[in-house]
Amino acid sequence: MEKFEINILGCGSALPTTRHFPSSQVINFRDKLFMIDCGEGSQLQFRKSKIKFSRLNHIFISHLHGDHCFGLIGLISTFSLLGRTATLHIYAHKDLKMILQPQLDYFCKGMTYDVEFHDINTNSSDVIYEDRSLSVSTIPLKHRIPTCGFLFQEKPALRHIKREMIDRYSIPIAYINCIKNGYDFITEDGETIPNDVLTSDPEPTRKYAYCSDTKYNPSIIDQIRGCNLLFHEATFAESDKKRAEETFHTTTKQAASIANDANVKRLIIGHFSARYEQEELLLDEAKTIFEETILAKENLKINL
Repeated sequence: MEKFEINILGCGSALPTTRHFPSSQVINFRDKLFMIDCGEGSQLQFRKSKIKFSRLNHIFISHLHGDHCFGLIGLISTFSLLGRTATLHIYAHKDLKMILQPQLDYFCKGMTYDVEFHDINTNSSDVIYEDRSLSVSTIPLKHRIPTCGFLFQEKPALRHIKREMIDRYSIPIAYINCIKNGYDFITEDGETIPNDVLTSDPEPTRKYAYCSDTKYNPSIIDQIRGCNLLFHEATFAESDKKRAEETFHTTTKQAASIANDANVKRLIIGHFSARYEQEELLLDEAKTIFEETILAKENLKINL
């Protein structure tokens, strides 16, 4: 099975602590790297996770709060110091270019590569990146400013042709790709061999959903249904539910309810408030509703 890894670089919230870095993750899909959010210290965590800078070409920013984007200018500058030449694509709310461009003009004169900004609409679910094997869509969220999550969805692979069928029916090499794409085969005698006889199903596709800062928002359930892994913020314990509502954040049990109702396979919670020194409390609360829950932590790697 092809590589599909989630690397947690930071899982804390806005107030710095010695326990956590601000929000950032790197998705390794078939050795292509995709970053989600870029809080302070992200490039240091990149090094600690032993991830190659050169393979990162796409960065997705969920919203323009500092703990999700203050690391961008440093990372961009470092790429230039390393002699990068490939274009870096950044997907974010339209205001990011307005904010970041003066910093690029001042701190990054003579850059060795281009930065291309892609505006995203945080109010709708749109495909914002696509290649032959992967699509990335926005997940509209409800926070104090325009915010969205991201759904990484593997595209279906071609069907597997059975080696013994190639020999039995003397299938020419030129026909193999058509058969993998679902076509039947007609022999020289005119016999039609059904595709399901010639092939077997490909591996099931995999999905990863990242739900950044948001109040409890059941409207996302249909979009993330059946995901292999859901990252959902769980900034507060249930005892601080009122504070969660005031700040447009989610509690542990609310995040677990989303995972349970969406029938995802696993839930990882993060974006922890600095007030909790014992985060096992948050885990225990979530597991009362959704057992397959784990805590995010720096340099954690999860394979789908």
